Amino acid sequence: MLVRHLGLKTYSEVMALQFTLLRRRALGEAPDTLLLAQHPSIYTRGVDSRQKPGHKLPYPLRTVDREGGLFYHGPGQLAGYPVFDLGERGLTLRGYQRSLEGVLMEALLPLGVKAVRRKGSVGLWVQGRKLVFIGVAAQKRISCHGFALNINCDLTPFHHITPRSGPKWTSLAELLGKPQDETAVAKAVAEAFLRYF
Repeated sequence: MLVRHLGLKTYSEVMALQFTLLRRRALGEAPDTLLLAQHPSIYTRGVDSRQKPGHKLPYPLRTVDREGGLFYHGPGQLAGYPVFDLGERGLTLRGYQRSLEGVLMEALLPLGVKAVRRKGSVGLWVQGRKLVFIGVAAQKRISCHGFALNINCDLTPFHHITPRSGPKWTSLAELLGKPQDETAVAKAVAEAFLRYF
């Protein structure tokens, strides 16, 4: 498996790269690859989502072909896009979601954070607040889209998309009481993926 650290890139740039890799992976021309990036502020929404923003959003909204509702991407958040052959790994899309949760739980432990799953929900939670978003899809058994881990990001943009009954969001900085080294967190995530996958 190959890990590529892209730094701060627009959502469109990373999607273009991801789908180029997806086509190459389906043809056997590229290995399984994990893309890690941060994005300038943008909201995304799964194509089948019925969730609508309660009022005007402060950043652009893009509808994408993944599962899951409205979500915010921004600086200080680690977005991960695994382009994996699920068929070769014997994984269904649901099994793959659980695998992502597992590897991210493992990555967070050395940072002093014990994240848990919540029944009936996809992603990871800490102290009743959501820390990791997961929204995935697959084309020709190759995975696309992925996860987002809040590190030092501003949590205010989540207020525009989270209903009162919805999840309350958190970040590693909030949980640990100080800003975190984003490079070190990305490295911990990459190492966990290399061990697990």
